[in-house]
Amino acid sequence: MLIPHLHFNGNCDKAIALYEKAFNAKAEIGDRYGEFISHAIMDVCGTRIFLNDRIDFANTSKRLDGTTHLVVLFNSKEELINCYSHFADTCITIDEFTEEPYSAWCGNFIDKFGIMWGFMVK
Repeated sequence: MLIPHLHFNGNCDKAIALYEKAFNAKAEIGDRYGEFISHAIMDVCGTRIFLNDRIDFANTSKRLDGTTHLVVLFNSKEELINCYSHFADTCITIDEFTEEPYSAWCGNFIDKFGIMWGFMVK
């Protein structure tokens, strides 16, 4: 089993709030280290993801660098557009949404927390 683990370096609460709205999901916050979330779980479109603020809570100079790209398959263009509307004002578009031979509607963007998303219709 592969579980995506997203690190937000102090913005996990804000990321969870956005993702809960966008994906109509609820996060389970398991542990905190002071003001930081050290472990949370959320089901996003049938896949469990882990979320936290940083790897080493005692040493704030350590940061996790790297790119995470998550692809979400939607049942309809309307469902995709509704979800994307929660990101549209604050994201960076990588690939404009368009029809492709493999998808009725798809595109890629980076949300305001640095996570790259690929949204497409099955």
